[in-house]
Amino acid sequence: MTNAVYPTAHTTQVSNPRLRLLNQLKSGQKGVMTFMAIPSIDRADSQAVIIDCEHGHIGDDSMHNAVAAISALGVSPLIRVRATAPDLLKRALDTEAAQVVAYSKFPPQGLRGQGSAFPAIGHGLTTPEYMQSANQTILTIVQIETRQGVENVEEIAAVDGIDFLFIGPNDLAQSLLGYTPARGDEPVFVNAINRIEAAARRHGKWFGRLVNDGSLAKQAFKTFDAVAITGDTKAITNWYTAEIKEARS
Repeated sequence: MTNAVYPTAHTTQVSNPRLRLLNQLKSGQKGVMTFMAIPSIDRADSQAVIIDCEHGHIGDDSMHNAVAAISALGVSPLIRVRATAPDLLKRALDTEAAQVVAYSKFPPQGLRGQGSAFPAIGHGLTTPEYMQSANQTILTIVQIETRQGVENVEEIAAVDGIDFLFIGPNDLAQSLLGYTPARGDEPVFVNAINRIEAAARRHGKWFGRLVNDGSLAKQAFKTFDAVAITGDTKAITNWYTAEIKEARS
């Protein structure tokens, strides 16, 4: 008996202009994302907005509202779940890497149940149309941000259904170095980044990271397929700090 081979986000032939980040990556262009930690509508001319349900002040209701609003703007909503518990994954879309995939996919690939109409509405599809395309168009992204994650990155990247490895540099630095942020030239930190990239490339996964500004994003694009340029809370803080400094000068 042979295992069935299913289309993935990398191989899908589904065409939908609302899949903005996926379309960007599949065309070979660099993806730009940003984090949203405050319930709002955050566009910032990016291909995707990461709705941060782990560290942000965003509950289930705000998450669903944000997905609909962001999708309506023609931007891809990505949801950073606060844990890999099956109920949270199912709520975000409607621990281990294999569990993440299982609860992100409908049968026969996974265990996700159909019930909510919100995802189909967000994609501009009927529920049957969404059910047919979701398994191969949802980007399943895992974040590598601990020593243990680096040590197991080969096995993580090899999991069918994982589409993208994303580096959380601050937590990764804290785990590896005992402080954050990293300077960026520490051998153990550089080696970890290289190890994650090698695993992503070897297993045909996209590869991204968080950066603090546009200048760092341009540097990162030499290596990474996509970057998330900071988020709303830092952007607001930076803007107010600069304007108050200007007012007092």
